Amino acid sequence: MKTLYNLALTWLILGLVSGVFYREWTKLADFTGTTQLSTLHTHMLTLGLIVHLVLLALDRGFQLSGHKLFSSTLWVYNVGLALTVTLMVVRGLLQVDGGELPMPDAAISGIAGLGHIIMSLGLAMLFKVLGDRVKQVSAAERQNAPSSPAMSSSR
Repeated sequence: MKTLYNLALTWLILGLVSGVFYREWTKLADFTGTTQLSTLHTHMLTLGLIVHLVLLALDRGFQLSGHKLFSSTLWVYNVGLALTVTLMVVRGLLQVDGGELPMPDAAISGIAGLGHIIMSLGLAMLFKVLGDRVKQVSAAERQNAPSSPAMSSSR
């Protein structure tokens, strides 16, 4: 649970800093167009902060952190998210700078796409972990449920 809290806090700080960075960097560069930097703030807060806060609540109810795949799931998801937002920063800075791209635009999109794929793999792993835990809780509830009076009465 502490790991989830720390990840949520980290993404909160990064999300807030990215919002300030976007505002100040575009102001400093006297930039008025559209840039990928403008969406960085919401991506980090939603996919970073909110996802980890939801996982924190789910962990409390389903003990997700006790599952053998959960730690790997967090790593995979966060690596994918970090790669995605890093490429958003790269693209955004290039858009504000307006200079020559150091690599083909398709390369930036391709690497960002890999980040999305890695994040999707992390989400698939999360649903495996959550599904296993839901099955365990359901089985335990069925086992511990008192038998219904209508079922146990003999006529």
